[in-house]
Order: sequence, then C-alpha cells, then structure tokens
Amino acid sequence: MTPGNNGASTPEDDDPFGYLYADGQANGAQPPSGGYGYPNSVNRVRPVGARQYGQQAPAPQAPPQQGAYGQPSAHYAAPETLPGGAPTAHSPQPSHGGGGGRGRGPNTKGLLIGAIAVVAAVVIGIGVAMIGGDDDDKSGNQADAGPSQTQDEGKPSPSASASAEEKADLPTIDAKALRLDGGAALASDVEGARSDGGIYVAGLNKPGATVTWTVNGIPKDGAYTVFVRYSTTDDPQSMTLTVNGKPFGTKLNMDNFARAKDGDFSKGWTQTYAYPTLNKGTNTISVSCADGDKCNVLLDQLWLKEGQVKD
Repeated sequence: MTPGNNGASTPEDDDPFGYLYADGQANGAQPPSGGYGYPNSVNRVRPVGARQYGQQAPAPQAPPQQGAYGQPSAHYAAPETLPGGAPTAHSPQPSHGGGGGRGRGPNTKGLLIGAIAVVAAVVIGIGVAMIGGDDDDKSGNQADAGPSQTQDEGKPSPSASASAEEKADLPTIDAKALRLDGGAALASDVEGARSDGGIYVAGLNKPGATVTWTVNGIPKDGAYTVFVRYSTTDDPQSMTLTVNGKPFGTKLNMDNFARAKDGDFSKGWTQTYAYPTLNKGTNTISVSCADGDKCNVLLDQLWLKEGQVKD
C-alpha cells in the first residue's frame, strides 16, 4: 500500500461521502451501510433523472421518535421502499390545469374569494337588520302620531267634490224674480244692487209687505243656509222669515253692518243669513214685515247653500 492511504475500508480514514467523488470511487469507496447511525434506506442514492415526475411527495407527518443512536427508526420507511416507489396514502390528486402534471399548492385565490363572500354576506345581513329596525320604529312612531293622510291636502276628496257640486247647483234669485205682496215694489234708483239691471225691492217698510221665493230642486232633506242681500242705514232692522208657511225661529237680523249713515242706502249694502231646515224638492221662503218688525230696507238677492255656513 501507499503510505498514508489505509484503504477505503479503514473506519478512521473512511470518508462517508467519498463515494460521491471520482477519486473516492477509484479507491473503492462505497455508500455507508448503516455503521454510522444512518439507516440503510436513507443512504440509497438515485441516479440523476431517475425520479419520476407527476408524483407528489407524501403529506407532511409528525416526526417519528428516534430510536437508539445508530439504529434505524422502526416507524420510518423511505418512499422508495414502498411498492411502486411512491406513497400509497395521503397522496393528493394531480392537478388537471396543466403544468406538466406537476401538483399545485393550496388554492389561495379560491379561499380569498370565499372569505370575501362571507364578509360581504355578514355586512349585507347587518344592513338589512338595521333597515328593518328603522322601519319598525317609523311604523311605531307613525302609529303614535295618528292616522296618516290618504290624499293630497291640496286636492278635495270625492265626497267634498260631490258636496261642492251640489252646493253649486243650488239656486240664486234676483229681486225681480221674487213674488211681491203687501205693497212691495221694484226699483233701481239706488246704486249698488247686484241683481240683474241693478233692480231691487223697495216699499217693505210697512206691515204686510212680503217677498216670496219658491225654490225647486232641493237635493235632500236637511239643514241649509239662506242668504239675504239688502241695504239699510242708521238703526238696526229685523224682519220675519217664513219657511214652508211657518215662521222660522227668531227675527231675521238685518243690522246696519255696513255702518251707513244719514239714509245713504248706496253705502249700506250687506248681507245676513239664517239656518232653516228644508225638504227635498220644492220649498217656499218668505221675508216679510210683520207687526213689531223694523223694515226700512232695500232687498236685492236671495240664495241657498247646503249645511250651516256663514258665507
């Protein structure tokens, strides 16, 4: 032997990795056989290119407990020692998306999308719950405040429109269309009368003088308002109102509401009203100067409105 070289079989000179080098192989170096604490299975070397792609490494497992120093673990077996040279358990399916059959890692994109979807669902659910709560409060507050409006305030209800049409249909009569009795007569000397031609009834300032209006077309029984337009001056006046042949209530108030003075009837035009009950169909309304009345007036027009109103 050459001095300084005891051979590859001498333990103290043996390089455990000598078999990897050309000079070690020339000297007869061999892979370790387990004498240095390495299990035989892990010391086997595959030639370059011998690994078969398309097979994935086994899933990580908990590290086995080590045996005694220099002894192989009873729970360990290299993948190459299994039948077929590949693990038979915990082997994930190969990817079908291309890449030469190489296995892929976890689908992090899919997990991220799933997480975002869950967060979005939670946020939407909270929003819906909050909106529902507001609606309950509003509905509760609305119920406490009383019934809501069911129509625009500016628009009349159908019943109001019908009432307005009925009221509009009720007649108005001018002085010259009235029946005159007891010395009452037509005149037109004083200005301010609204009746056709400025004609009014004069001569009522004596007992028995009467104007009578026969009203047709009253739509129904009930309360109505009869308006009388007249002129007077100075002291308040009052006359008798008769409805369907019967005196109605107290005297018809014909006060000097215009505050005309010194007999100036042109400045004394005003109106008064009463609330008689009329029958459906035809009714008679009379204004007369009875005993004890004050009748120094000029009478212009009469008209009706349904219900008890003031204008």
